[in-house]
Amino acid sequence: MKSLTLGSVVLCGGESQRMGLPKADLPFGNELLIERVVRLLGELELVEKIVVVKASGQQLPSLPKEVLVTEDRHPGRGPLEGLVAGLKALQGDVDAAYVTACDAPLLQAGVVERLWQLLEDNEIVVPTEEGRPHPLAAVYRVSVHSLAEQLLAEDQRRPAFLFDRAMTRKVPVTELKEHDPELLTFQNMNEPADYLRLLEIAGLELPAEIARRLNLNQVS
Repeated sequence: MKSLTLGSVVLCGGESQRMGLPKADLPFGNELLIERVVRLLGELELVEKIVVVKASGQQLPSLPKEVLVTEDRHPGRGPLEGLVAGLKALQGDVDAAYVTACDAPLLQAGVVERLWQLLEDNEIVVPTEEGRPHPLAAVYRVSVHSLAEQLLAEDQRRPAFLFDRAMTRKVPVTELKEHDPELLTFQNMNEPADYLRLLEIAGLELPAEIARRLNLNQVS
C-alpha cells in the first residue's frame, strides 16, 4: 500500500487591515514573516512540497526556488478561497497538506508531525481550543478542495462549514501540549500588539522603523 505524502500551504493574501501593514513583509529577527514560516516548514523532512498563496498583485520577497507561488482566484472570499488555491496547486504532488497562515512564526514541528499522524482515514485533522477550531493550523487532504469550492459557490465561506461536511477529526489543543507546551503554534498576529508580543516571546527586537509605522510606541 502506498504511503501518504504531505505538503504545506502558506496563506499570505489577507488584507491585514487590523495590523496596518502587510503581515507577510513584517520582519521577525533577520527574516520576514513569510520567509520564516516557509523556512520552518522546509526544515521538516515530512513536508515534500510548499505552496504559498498570495493575493493578486501582491509582491513577495524571494523564496526558495522549490517553493511554488500561486494566488487567490477571487479576492475577498477569505481563507477558504486561499485553501482551495493552495490545495489545487498541490494536486498530483502530495496527498495532504498542513495549512497555516504566514503570521504563525512560532509554529512547532512536533504539532505538524502529530496532526499528520492522526490523519489516517480522515479528510481533515483540525485542532480545537475550547471548541473553537484552528483552521489555519490543520491538515487537509488535497481532495478536500472540491468540497471547499462547492461551499464557496454556495457562499458558505467559513471553514467550519467544511468541517461539518468532510470527515474531520477534531483534536483539542491540550492533547498537543506534549509537542508544544506553550501552544506557540496557535499564536498568530492580528494587531500590532500581537506582533510585539510574539517578538518578545522569541527574544527578538522590534525594528524602530516598523515601530514608528505601526505606532507601537502607543501600545502598552
